[in-house]
Amino acid sequence: MANTLKTAGMAAVLTAVIVTPVFGLQLVRQGARTLMEPRWDLVALACAVVFVFQLVRPWLARALAGLKLPTLPATPTKGRRWIPALAIAAAVIWPFFAGRSEVDIATLVLIYVMLGLGLNIVVGFAGLLDLGFVGFYAVGAYTYALLYHWAGWTFWEALPLSGAMAALFGFLLGFPVLRLRGDYLAIVTLGFGEIIRLLLINLNWLTGGPDGISGIPKPTVFGLEMARRPSQEGGATFHQVMGWTFDTQHMVVYLYLMALLLALITLFVSNRLIRMPVGRAWEALREDEIACRSLGLNPTRIKLSAFTLGAMFAGFGGAFFAARQGLVNPESFTFIESALILAIVVLGGMGSQLGVILAAIILTVLPEVAREFAEYRMLMFGLVMVLMMMWRPQGLLPMKRPHVELGLAPGASGPARATPSEAESGAGRTA
Repeated sequence: MANTLKTAGMAAVLTAVIVTPVFGLQLVRQGARTLMEPRWDLVALACAVVFVFQLVRPWLARALAGLKLPTLPATPTKGRRWIPALAIAAAVIWPFFAGRSEVDIATLVLIYVMLGLGLNIVVGFAGLLDLGFVGFYAVGAYTYALLYHWAGWTFWEALPLSGAMAALFGFLLGFPVLRLRGDYLAIVTLGFGEIIRLLLINLNWLTGGPDGISGIPKPTVFGLEMARRPSQEGGATFHQVMGWTFDTQHMVVYLYLMALLLALITLFVSNRLIRMPVGRAWEALREDEIACRSLGLNPTRIKLSAFTLGAMFAGFGGAFFAARQGLVNPESFTFIESALILAIVVLGGMGSQLGVILAAIILTVLPEVAREFAEYRMLMFGLVMVLMMMWRPQGLLPMKRPHVELGLAPGASGPARATPSEAESGAGRTA
């Protein structure tokens, strides 16, 4: 009991230290003056909540130890192949019956799904901590914006080059970090993301500086603009050709379907990659680089491939982001975006594609729902991540890795050995 009281008291003191600058001392404007208004009641409330929680935490741990949460029934093997098809069909049909704001939020979710799947290649599969992933995102967005303003390229013409340019930057980033791992790798990649943002701010003649680039057109439909009037005299819009009445909802749905298509392509390609030799090489690098090298694999090529392919998907997402917003500026590509994308990968479960999709939905939709708590969104975000690291560090839907369990043969008394048939079946499961 004494240790529990000591722990609860220390937790309350640390809470007071953290909460006081955030909630206890608030700035209030009174005319031309700015005054500091202390709110000690909020500090005391936070300390009391933490103190009580730490006191009852051992009792809660014992009470919940034997609690078994309900699990979903196992899906039959024959019906599993139809689940993705039904989910895709529902995702395609849903925007035609939803409101504009819901479809717009869903489009944003799909952008983060694309980014999360791209970063999952680097962090989840290859085990390389990347804190500058937003830099590749910015390269893709600015590539499309510059190609339009300088060469008049359309979205579909600039999309492959946006991905290729981001992949090139990922390839170039891979060389300085070949010998780095862990914290050192994180620091270098963080610096890379900040360098990209500062270059976008200072290259006024090319990027427009802090103001960015505006007037970026939306994607066309088979070369036809989806707008009320054509941008060029004598042209025709998609609605005029189809004989439809123009509605802004049509463009919102079209952007959603495009984001869904790009997210599905990203999911399909990454899913195929992890089943190819390069995917096995990523997993070997993640588990043990020395063992990976001893097997005859080249860690240099493996790291470069992970950075390059992950950056390519970020470039695609950046180009679509620029087309959707119609405006790009450096403030859209700050470190908080990299932290959010990394949080999506960690929260969903590193290496788990379904987990990344679920985490992207949660971390994108919840802030939009809780806009009235805009001042406390980052605090709640941090609290959720801390709780996840305490109770479920493997993520919401961790990736299931095949393994072989060896047991004693019937009537055997010596060490556990697998029979030839068991070894073959085990090898088949691990293949």
